[in-house]
Formats: sequence, structure tokens, C-alpha cells
Amino acid sequence: MRPSDPTADAPAADADLGTIRRFLPYLWPAGRADLKARVLLALLLVLAAKAVLLAMPFALKAIVDGMAAAGDAREEASAVVLGMVAAYAVARLGATLFDNLRNVVFERVGQEAWLTLAVEVFRHLHALSLRFHLERRTGSLAKVIERGTKSIDTMLYLLLFSLAPVIVELLAVSAIFAARIGPGLAAATLAMVALYALYTWKVTTWRTALRRKSIELDGETSGRAVDSLLNFETVKSFSAEEREVAAYARVSRAYAEAALRTENSLAVLNIGQAAITAVMLGGAMGWIVLGWRDGRFTPGDVILVQALLLQLFRPLDILGMVYREVKQGLIDMGAMFRLLDTPAEVVDAPGAPALVVTRGEVRFEDVRFGYDASRPILKGVNFTAPPGSRIAIVGPSGAGKSTLARLLFRFYDVTGGAIRIDGQDIRTVTQESLRRAIGIVPQDTVLFNDTLGMNIAYGRAGATAAEIERAIAAAQLDGFVRKLPEGLATRVGERGLKLSGGEKQRVAIARAMLKDPPILILDEATSALDSATEAEIGEALLAAGSGRTTLVIAHRLSTVADADRILVMEDGRIVEEGSHAELLARQGVYKAMWELQATEAGEAQPALS
Repeated sequence: MRPSDPTADAPAADADLGTIRRFLPYLWPAGRADLKARVLLALLLVLAAKAVLLAMPFALKAIVDGMAAAGDAREEASAVVLGMVAAYAVARLGATLFDNLRNVVFERVGQEAWLTLAVEVFRHLHALSLRFHLERRTGSLAKVIERGTKSIDTMLYLLLFSLAPVIVELLAVSAIFAARIGPGLAAATLAMVALYALYTWKVTTWRTALRRKSIELDGETSGRAVDSLLNFETVKSFSAEEREVAAYARVSRAYAEAALRTENSLAVLNIGQAAITAVMLGGAMGWIVLGWRDGRFTPGDVILVQALLLQLFRPLDILGMVYREVKQGLIDMGAMFRLLDTPAEVVDAPGAPALVVTRGEVRFEDVRFGYDASRPILKGVNFTAPPGSRIAIVGPSGAGKSTLARLLFRFYDVTGGAIRIDGQDIRTVTQESLRRAIGIVPQDTVLFNDTLGMNIAYGRAGATAAEIERAIAAAQLDGFVRKLPEGLATRVGERGLKLSGGEKQRVAIARAMLKDPPILILDEATSALDSATEAEIGEALLAAGSGRTTLVIAHRLSTVADADRILVMEDGRIVEEGSHAELLARQGVYKAMWELQATEAGEAQPALS
């Protein structure tokens, strides 16, 4: 067995203590006298259960001593002994009763702690920036939350109702031994329990490392098998079956050896624990027998000592499991607390007022921005979208078109310049009011795995059925809804995959129109659609933008030819602007893009016929 380095564990121990300190307020919540009362009552029930358990060995001692001392007066003694038997049975029932009452009383505390922390983490995740969510896997975030919140219940019960009662019982048993048997037995009990705990901790730490290695090799074995079978055709093509089998056998053998060491280490743990328990029991009972020989103890004292030690060591058998689970719980909770400590990149200014939209003018003033400081995306963008106008933004991929929409929503803050709506710098108003004033129809419409009606109604909380119907009609979605057997109650599937691209876009349009924002962004809203569907959706988009300040981000120039003004972006700058006719007359970037797209459309036509 490899000894652990205590200096290496010091930072981890500090982190564990920090996690516990961070967690305690959820166990003892401020302003919740009812929950604090439940915690105290649960602890009293723990003490009551332990008191009853400690009384049981005394009942057994009285039974044995009563039977031993009865002699020929068994008839008279039997009533007393039977009374002690009844007391023993009642005590046993009482211990179970108090334990279960403790669980009933404390359960609300655990659930409230879980609920409070889970909601706090979920709210914080929604407050974090888009950058954070783009850089993290959603699945890994969900796992952090799931494991962290689940560990709350585990930590509460293990710390309060496994470790704490054992400590209480150890102190009580030591006090009983010191008072009735002698200080030597009390000291021996404390020493052997300390040895038992130290041994369990050392072996469990060793076993945890072995188990971690075994799990890693198990994953590698599975991954190797899946990778080989997925590339079945390639394996056959190169006659590499034996090579694959040999590689699989190699990783499988490594896993088998690791699994063997892990299982054998359990025997080391169990045998060592049993040896310490046996030495303690044998020594204590032998000491009592010697005392009985000298007339200092009764036969019942053997039963008393044996029962007390068994009750004390029985929960210690799971000490390894408790340590492992507590350690894992601290790791999981620590990861969740680190998530909570992640600062939000975009925050409201202190006392920020709500955005007031009176006209809907959008102005970009020398806007500069880069997702990475070493790679600027926008390099001084200037333009004004007058109230009610339709402004198109075009350009090649990577020019920074969609970045403009993200900055307007304030998913990121500009690194230079300013964005103003009706003269108000969007960094000085609340994010909630800003986003309430802007609607968007994105290129890739992602829907909730819920009903069609819910996804449309998501545009504005509290919208009436009549308002939803009007939005559906305006988005030209009413005909599609009528054809569905379940109508608006139809489930759209995960990410809306049960709907076609055109249907999803119409849902997005209906949702945006239900929101009824003064400013609308159409971000490549038809780029993923075929020409026929694009033409149909185009009418709905024109209706959606009517009377609003509309920014149309597009790749296909034909969809924005009717815009009031067209901005041509290239390499993070606006290089041309004007109407469709004006830009064509300039013989510049826009004209070249138009001719290229027209040529591509002409070449594609024969292939479609």
C-alpha cells in the first residue's frame, strides 16, 4: 500500500473546509425559523435514538444478571426478567421509531436546501454571458448541477446522521466504560476506534485511486470496442481484424488487472476492520471475564460490554463508504459553487433605468469588438437605422454581420464606441428592458420540446388566445395549424425537429410578432430554406417588419433588394452603403457580390430541372 503524502492533501483539505462553510447557511437558512426548528428537533431525535440504543445493553445485562442470580427462586425472578425483556423490545422499537421520525422531520430541510441551491445556480447560469455558454458543453453543465444538488441530500444525512451520531455514541460508551468498568477500557476503546478510523481512511484512499484507474480503463476498453466496430468497413478493407482484436485484448487485460486489484483491495479493507474489531471485542470481554473471576464484575457485564462495542463498531463498518461519499459530495458541491462564483461578463450598471423606446432609432457609433482581444471582429462600425426603416446588412461570412445582432441584444459589451437606441447607451439601461424591446427571427430556430402553442406563446408571457391567433395568421402559419390533428397542442419534438425548416421559421416569426417589439432583427432568417419556401416566408417577414425598425442580416442579396438602405460589410467595416440601385451603379463590392450570386443561381438552375 502506498502511503499518502499529507502535504499534498493540504490544499484539498482547505477546499473541503471552504465548501462545508459555504454549504452550512443552506442547512441553517437565515430568516427560516421553521427550518431551524426542524434541524434542532431532528438532532434531539438523533440523541433520543442513541439514548435508547445505549439503554438496550443495560436491559440485556439486567436479564442475564437476573437469570444468573435467580437460583431456586426462578418463579419470583421471572417476572422481573420478563419486564426487562419487554423493556429491551420497547427500546429496540423506540430506536427505529426515533430514526424514522428524524427522517420525516428533517426531510423538508434537505429539500428546501436542494431547492434553494438549485434555483440559485439555474438563475446564475441564465445571468452568465453568451461567451460562457458557447465555451461550455451544456451536458457538462447539467451534470455539474445534477451532481451538486444531489450531493446536498447525501452530505446532510451522512454528516448529521452518520458521522455525528457515531461521535456521540463513542463519547457516551467511553464515559460508561470509565464509570462502570474502569478508565483503562475507556482509553483502549478510544485508541482502537482511532486506529479503526485511520486504517479505514488510508485503505479507502488507496482503493479510491485503484477504482478511479479501473473506471478509466473500463471507459478506454468500451471506447476501443465502439471505435473499432464503427470503423468495421475500414478494418475489413485493410485485413486488420487481428490487429483490432489484439489491441482490444490489450486494453481489456489492463482493465481486468485493475478490476482485480480493486476487488482484492476490498478484502484488505474488510479483513483489517474485522481484525481491529475482533481484538477490541476479545480484549474487552477477556478483561471482564478476569474481573468476574476476581468478583469485580457480573456475567451481565460481559453482555453489556459486548453489546456496546458491537453497537459502536457496526456503524464504523461503513466508515469507508461514508468517507468516500462525503469526499465525492464535497467535490461535486465544490464544482457547483465554482459555477456560482463564475462572474457574469455583462451586468447592469448600479441603479440602471429601464430602456424607454419612443421612436425606435438604432445608432452604432464607432463600434469596436472582438471575441478575443487578439482578433478584432468589428473595427469601427458607424450607421443609423431611422425609426421604422428597413436596413439590410450584407457581406461575406466572417464580416461581422451576426455580431452586430449579438451586440445589440447586449449578449456582449462593445470594447469601443457605443450602441444607442433613441439616444440611450444600451450599457446604461437594464438588460431585461433592452431585450424586451428587440425581437429576432434567427437563422436556426431552436424550439422547446413542448407544444406548438407553447413555443409561439413564449414570445410574450400572458398573451391572450386572440393575440396568439393573430400572430399565427400574420406569420401565415394558420393553414399549417389547421391541418394538424392536435392543432396547437402538437408537440414539436426536441429542438423542433418534427417541423420542417419553413415551419420552424414561421413559428419564429409568429413568436416575434406576438412579442410586438419596436425593433426587429432578421438574422439570415431564410438562408437555410429553398427558394420556393424563401419566397413564401419573405411575405411574412415583410409583414413582421411593418412599422418597426428592422435590421435584416442576409447572405442572399435578392432578399434585401427592397431595403431602404443596404450596408455592405467586409473585414469588420462598412465599406459601402446605399439603396440597391445606388450600390449596383457604383460597380463596387455589392455589384460583384450580386453578379456572383446571379451566376451561381443560373448555373444551379439546370441541375434542378
